[in-house]
Amino acid sequence: MYQTLLSSLENGILTIIINRPDKLNALNKDVFADLDKALVEIYSNKEIRSVIITGAGPKAFVAGADISEFSGLSLEQSKALSKSGQDTFFKIENAPKPIVACVNGFALGGGCELAMSCHFRIASDNAKFGQPEVNLGLLPGYGGTQRLVQLIGKGRAMELLMSAGMIDANTALQYGLVNHVVPQEELLAKAKSILDIINTKAPIAVAKCIESANAVFDETKNGYEVEVNAFATCFETEDMKEGTTAFLEKRKAVFTGK
Repeated sequence: MYQTLLSSLENGILTIIINRPDKLNALNKDVFADLDKALVEIYSNKEIRSVIITGAGPKAFVAGADISEFSGLSLEQSKALSKSGQDTFFKIENAPKPIVACVNGFALGGGCELAMSCHFRIASDNAKFGQPEVNLGLLPGYGGTQRLVQLIGKGRAMELLMSAGMIDANTALQYGLVNHVVPQEELLAKAKSILDIINTKAPIAVAKCIESANAVFDETKNGYEVEVNAFATCFETEDMKEGTTAFLEKRKAVFTGK
């Protein structure tokens, strides 16, 4: 089904592994095409409740973009490349189901940008994050300048962007870039334990949490207005009736996503 991804669906959790370990899972056109294909499936397949994205092998989540594809691009082609990468990462960020990055090893350049487009991040203790694009005479082009500032604040983001510095997993935790740091062998289990809990919640309510939280950073939207409309939408669902009834009857709710 995919040239560069391995995927498996278990207990409602789709695990996607970027599988180019010989290239440290670097992002190229094929990876982006496969991610776009996977996102169509994620959006449309009701059996998928949540998603993990990780990289093959112990060394790298994604060590960057495939720089060999950058040479000789015209101004218009370079704009199209940046826009195309941004569009894929917007689809991840705005997916109606939780997408978690499990960062094993290097998440650099486009890899750091991919991780930041996910709804949250869990790192193994050998993870390293950075945006080294200035070393190439470039800057992050897939949304990294925006999301890094959103996630760790302007001052810290500016320093990392301009110095091409790398931070380790514990610094990323301290900065708020990742939610948890665990030993590498526990990385996927940690993500699954969190997603198993989220998967018991009302799917429409979860989707509306994502939509409303994302509106904080969208200048075209009034986040409070998005929240009001999302709240009202949830009020009309069968899941809301089930959730409130179960609460009053002191039993566990069974949600159907309707």
